[in-house]
Amino acid sequence: MNVLLIEINPFAPASPPISLGYIASYLKSKGFTVKVLTLGEDTSASRSSLCRFISSFKPALIGLSAYQRTMLYVLGLAKLIKSVDSNIKIAIGGPQATFMPSEAFAELPDTDYICRSSGEVTLLRIARAIDNGTPFSDLLGVSYRDADRGVYDTAELEGLTDLDDYPSPYLNDIFDYSCMQEAIMLTSRGCPHHCIYCYTPNAFKHKVSFHSVDRVMEEIRWIRKKGVGRLWFADPNISFRLARLIEILDRILTEGLESEMWLQTRADLVSLDLMKKMKRAGVTTIAFGLESASERIMPRLHKHISIEKVAEAIRLAQSQGIEVELFTMFGLPYETFEDAVKTLEFVKKNNVKIMGNTNSQQMQIYFGTNVVRHHEDYHIRPLNTKRPAYLSIGCQYETDCMSYKEIHRIQHLWRAQSLDRGRRVVS
Repeated sequence: MNVLLIEINPFAPASPPISLGYIASYLKSKGFTVKVLTLGEDTSASRSSLCRFISSFKPALIGLSAYQRTMLYVLGLAKLIKSVDSNIKIAIGGPQATFMPSEAFAELPDTDYICRSSGEVTLLRIARAIDNGTPFSDLLGVSYRDADRGVYDTAELEGLTDLDDYPSPYLNDIFDYSCMQEAIMLTSRGCPHHCIYCYTPNAFKHKVSFHSVDRVMEEIRWIRKKGVGRLWFADPNISFRLARLIEILDRILTEGLESEMWLQTRADLVSLDLMKKMKRAGVTTIAFGLESASERIMPRLHKHISIEKVAEAIRLAQSQGIEVELFTMFGLPYETFEDAVKTLEFVKKNNVKIMGNTNSQQMQIYFGTNVVRHHEDYHIRPLNTKRPAYLSIGCQYETDCMSYKEIHRIQHLWRAQSLDRGRRVVS
């Protein structure tokens, strides 16, 4: 049986979708034929070419990655797929889907499944059900709408705790290396913290799972052999287990695999010795989550990190010639316009270039976050109370402390200081 996985994001250049890569590699290991299609702002594709591709490949199941800002494109793509063959089953997954209310099916006419659990094991369950000719039987980890248009929620499906049990998308050549500028890697998944604005901790139940160091090194060797010289580590906190990261860096150095690297972690999980080792191994950029530089706001985010600690981490990185990026937000609960300006001033004071990921953005209120569940308690007022059920509040809100007009005003202040006019590499 053929399975097609699609990521559509017209707001950024196409890049290897690492999450879909893992799903594809896992399904292939179970006997399915899988292709991954990435549609970005630089992708040459038309309705007719997509229809021809789908008709030629003949997938029985198509999985679509869903994000708040791409939902309208996902809806349009699903409609196009069903126009080619109404028998194709469509599943949506990813951050927007995990906690999306099942009521959204009423406004998702072409969607058959909403994935709630780990993508690999959930899609495998769906694919096997379809392959057995019973597409709505023996399902777990999903909400689904059956042939009679009835909507059902199933029990949760646990993902694998040892990430090495998932076949590597790189070692199994899921991606086309000929056009790959950088390899996006995951050495761990999940986050144990409780930041009120973040989806990741709730999605992974505040747990972190890991690949072995041997697996990470095997992937790095293979990627380098394929001619890709830049590594982008997408772990939320790559130094969460410091000894493990040090072992990875030491082995990179010992094996002569120094590579240009981007990574991110918490500012309280770094040291001068670690920065020195990172620099020798090839790390060019490190990103930290600042969110806000207001002493009044930071404690209310449940991030449990001090502004002084972030400033110290910036100095450590810069002392070794490592570029720093800071993730920041405005429109936070209880934040005034004056509080928001302090964040911009902090970034400038610490000589962090305002470009790429350092371009600040309004807090996005996503499904699965503490903020969306308790937005009234945080004095957040949604501006669109008649939005479709497949969309969360997103950026359409104001607060008791900052009007929508003031939120746009601080956004313009950031863009006026931006070296790349507010364009982000990764949101």
